[in-house]
Amino acid sequence: MKKILILLLLLSSAAFAQEQSLQLWYKQPAQRWEEALPVGNGRLGAMVYGRTGKEILQINEESVWAGNKFNDANPNAFRYLDTIRKLIFAGENEEALNLAQKNFVAVDDENSNRIARNFRSYQTLMNVNIDYGFTDVTDYKRQLNLINGIATTTYKVNGIEYKQEVLASAPDNVIVVRITTVKPGTINAILSLDRPDTKDTANHMKDCTVTALKNQLILNGRINDKNTKDLRGPEGYHMRFAGMLQAVPQGGTVIAKQQTLQVKNAVALTLYIQGATNYNAVKQDVDEGANIALNKCKQLLQKAVLRSYALIAASHVKDFEPYMKRVQLQINEPALDELPTDERLTLTKTGKEDTHLIALYFQYGRYLLLSSSRKPGVLPANLQGIWNQHIDAPWNADFHTNINLQMNYWPAEVCNLTETTAPLFDFMDRIRPEGRKTAKKMYDARGWVVHHCTDAFGKTGVQANAAFGTFPMAASWMCLHFWEHFAFTLDYEFLKSKAYPLMKEHALFVEDFLVKSPEGYLVTNPGSSPENRFKHPVTGKPTGITYGPTMDNQILREFLSKCISAAKILRTDSLEAVKWDSIIKLLPPTKIGKDGRILEWINEYEEAEPGHRHISHLFGLHPGTQITEQTPSLFEGAMRTLTGRLSKGGGHTGWSRAWIINFYARLKQEDSVRYHLQALFAKSTLPNLFDNHPPFQIDGNFGGTAGIAEALLQSHGDYVELLPALPAAWNNGSVTGLRARGGFELDITWKDGALSGLKLRSVGGRNLVLKYRQHLLPLTIERGKEIIVPVNQLL
Repeated sequence: MKKILILLLLLSSAAFAQEQSLQLWYKQPAQRWEEALPVGNGRLGAMVYGRTGKEILQINEESVWAGNKFNDANPNAFRYLDTIRKLIFAGENEEALNLAQKNFVAVDDENSNRIARNFRSYQTLMNVNIDYGFTDVTDYKRQLNLINGIATTTYKVNGIEYKQEVLASAPDNVIVVRITTVKPGTINAILSLDRPDTKDTANHMKDCTVTALKNQLILNGRINDKNTKDLRGPEGYHMRFAGMLQAVPQGGTVIAKQQTLQVKNAVALTLYIQGATNYNAVKQDVDEGANIALNKCKQLLQKAVLRSYALIAASHVKDFEPYMKRVQLQINEPALDELPTDERLTLTKTGKEDTHLIALYFQYGRYLLLSSSRKPGVLPANLQGIWNQHIDAPWNADFHTNINLQMNYWPAEVCNLTETTAPLFDFMDRIRPEGRKTAKKMYDARGWVVHHCTDAFGKTGVQANAAFGTFPMAASWMCLHFWEHFAFTLDYEFLKSKAYPLMKEHALFVEDFLVKSPEGYLVTNPGSSPENRFKHPVTGKPTGITYGPTMDNQILREFLSKCISAAKILRTDSLEAVKWDSIIKLLPPTKIGKDGRILEWINEYEEAEPGHRHISHLFGLHPGTQITEQTPSLFEGAMRTLTGRLSKGGGHTGWSRAWIINFYARLKQEDSVRYHLQALFAKSTLPNLFDNHPPFQIDGNFGGTAGIAEALLQSHGDYVELLPALPAAWNNGSVTGLRARGGFELDITWKDGALSGLKLRSVGGRNLVLKYRQHLLPLTIERGKEIIVPVNQLL
């Protein structure tokens, strides 16, 4: 009976995927990492190449990080803070930057004050190599089923069919590979583990060892942090890591030989893959002990191998599938999916529009978020989610908090994956102790702060560059995600116990950090508009360090307004709410320049890079709520800003293009939503549909998914708006399970470009106003109830 139940679960999942065509599939193996297919359970990830000769599964464990824990706030900062502020107010930006570069940038204060201009990188754990030895194969196909989260490779050798399945199970906390064939005794393979080193390939294993023992391979090592030109933190041996593989054949034999396992004459083979480190998420530090990582890895593996592949797969599907089925999107008629995914993508690069690819990409973003940010994982999705092949990754595959980490979670609530936010919230909560030290050391301020990026050890100082790194409003922005979680879920206990304490404590920093400007405003100083610069009006030299940039003001207005709302809901801190309101009134307003565009800085400066990838001064449009149709001059100014930035080459990175899609959805410009989705596919999407910065950076996937949702449903204003930016090419369709602020879930259908059906569910029993085009409909829905809304009342 149990086997029948398992079979029915797997068959139902396969049938749903076929009906919806929710799979990436290819006619050939991956030749490079950007063609491989990802699986993940939040803690472990694998990139599956699907090769028939020498197969590669590149394995990640979320906590494999170079570096170590220390507070990196520069202790000289407060000594020079007042001088830097005076120089900036006086227009002496270059002098201020020179002083800040020497005294603001992160240092290792616990190690002779040596400059540590940046932290170190998230790293790959290992490669699992499976040498099948097949060269001439037929009927080849590899695919990734987004509904059940299983990557499958099938092919024939001399008429004999072989099948490889790979999944990353959250319930069993393990990666499992199942290899089967129709002819007994024909599975033969050599299994090995290795770990790449980007620069020292001759000695790439010297910081770890591989041992073969009976039916196991054990990789055990410790990260050796070496001296680098940019002085990235203390040298020495730091984090310990371990990876293991256990081979369980059905029929045949497996023997250990040197550093390999040799499997002979099996009819089926199950590989259990495990990884662990000595990282302690609560401390954001490592636990001391030579065998902690290895023992943890062994314990996890021993528990997993007690269960068969069939049981693990059934538990995995039962767990994974309901998340993916919560939201279903169909645009136009169901596609037959006759073309491989890479061929479909290639056609979009020639100008062909593919609405099925749009729906697939949308669900792929949900799949990637679910696979890289959930229990048993304890860290949020980083710049590469969880999938990273490098020892020294681009941008360290870190947590960039000047938009990228935030963008990773834009689809979480609206796309009905609220559970994926838990690692993010825990991480930000645990970063506060370091943030308090940094606030005190650098600004003599109360509260906590983090600047433009951080790592697994919770660094909160100014990284690398004083102009770009001086972005303390990153903390304010991160706090808004806590509020958004409450807005969508109405989880009052979360607001009371987790969100509001963190928000209120950061508000203390804001109170102490803001200073009066020559114009009489309360402003950030020093500050920056993320990674952008303007030409100094006197010297003509590009500079980034400034005071009161537009994004800072918009973030602060949003953040303090939400603090006030939270205090009112919780019926607490009325005096603080009055104080926060008085601060809001003294913030610089968002201004329009002579050419009708929104100003990025407090004054109208010439842009050093008119097509810059960051469009930070439109934060108030998205993800903020300050620029809407109710502010017509700013609404028009945002349109002109986008037009100007794009005319100069803006949107050239994947994540920037994704942000632009969200901007145009908020501006109700459906043709532009369509155009920039097409551009995202054509210019910034890799063969496996990963986002291309370039190189790979996952935030564009998440931002693109959020942009598609934003075109179908918006709830940031005073109403829940239906199909606000529906492209004309999406003539017919439906979406089920999207979430709206206020605790609502909606199923929407449309026909011939017009709303044709609406089902509404409420988790909180709140009143709401629906908006469709120019029509408004007030509704009251009881808690837990579902209603079908008569569409004629909205037409």
